[in-house]
Amino acid sequence: MAEGYLKHFAGETADTYSAGIQAHGLNKTSFFFTNKRRKTISHQTSNLVADYKNISFDFIITVCDNAKENCPYFPSDGVRLHCNFLDPAKASGTDVDIFNAFRSVRDQIKHYCRGFVNEYIIQDA
Repeated sequence: MAEGYLKHFAGETADTYSAGIQAHGLNKTSFFFTNKRRKTISHQTSNLVADYKNISFDFIITVCDNAKENCPYFPSDGVRLHCNFLDPAKASGTDVDIFNAFRSVRDQIKHYCRGFVNEYIIQDA
């Protein structure tokens, strides 16, 4: 979700990559909630951090405490930022409970990404 919103808000002013410490594939519920707002993530893939080890990043953003604590060393002088979002894929309960968890996290990520782009990307463009 974060990659999709960062690409949406930054447009052509930034290259955006997304990776995790494990590859899980595109979560269908994440796709539904992001695509619902016309921010399609259907072309995104589930990549590992190691896939990008040769890229020098300006920013490295972690979006969950688990990733921040377990993310391998990145050989980059990029500014490291962290914002913990609960993993909606781990939500339990009724279908409504799970959908509400995804909706809430989607909105939090959207807000964070808009603020990040406004603070760090648009000012530098």
